[in-house]
Amino acid sequence: MQLFHSPTSPFVRKVMVVLHETGLLDQVELIKAAGTPFDASQMPTAHNPLGKIPTLSRPDGPAIYDSRVICRYLDNKAGTNLYPERAIWDILTLEATADGIMDAAILMSYEARYRPENMQSADWVNGQWDKISRALDAITTRWMSHLAGPLDIGHIAVGCALGYLDLGHDDRKWRKTRDALDDWFAEFSTHSAMLKTEPA
Repeated sequence: MQLFHSPTSPFVRKVMVVLHETGLLDQVELIKAAGTPFDASQMPTAHNPLGKIPTLSRPDGPAIYDSRVICRYLDNKAGTNLYPERAIWDILTLEATADGIMDAAILMSYEARYRPENMQSADWVNGQWDKISRALDAITTRWMSHLAGPLDIGHIAVGCALGYLDLGHDDRKWRKTRDALDDWFAEFSTHSAMLKTEPA
C-alpha cells in the first residue's frame, strides 16, 4: 500500500495513528504530497480526482480517499475493532465532529496563508472558529464519558483535532473553560501512537 502523506495534515495524522494501532505501518509506503488550494500539481490527482490527502493506493482495488474511509478500511483489514458495533452511530458522529473541527481549522489556516491580506475576512475566520467552539463544547458535554472508555476511532479523531488546534491556532486558547477535555487530551497525547505521529 502507498499513503500520500503530509505530516502536518491532521487527517493524515489520524490515518497514521490508525496505522500504528492496527500494526499495518510496515505494509505502507509513505509518499510525500504537497499542494495548495490553487495548485494541485504535487497532489495525487491520478489516484484522487479531488487532489487531496490522505489518499491510499492499495493492491486489492482502486485507491481510496478521505480519512474516514481509509481508517475504516485499515481497521477492517487488521480486525482491530476501532469501529465497535455496540455504539457505532455515536462513534461515527464523534469522528465526524472531530473531522469538522479539522476542516474548519484548516480553512482558517488557508485564509491567512493563501489569500492576500486585503482580501481576508475576519468575520469568515471567526465563523469557522465558532464552528470549532461549538463542536468542542459538544464533545465536552456529550462525549467525555465515551472518551474515558476503550480506544476507538472517536478518541483518535478528537486527539488529532486538538493536536492540530495546538499546532495552528494555539492563540485561540481552546482549553479555556474546558478543563475536562484539556485533562483528557494531556493524557491521550502521551499515547504511543500520538507521540510517534506528532508533527515535527
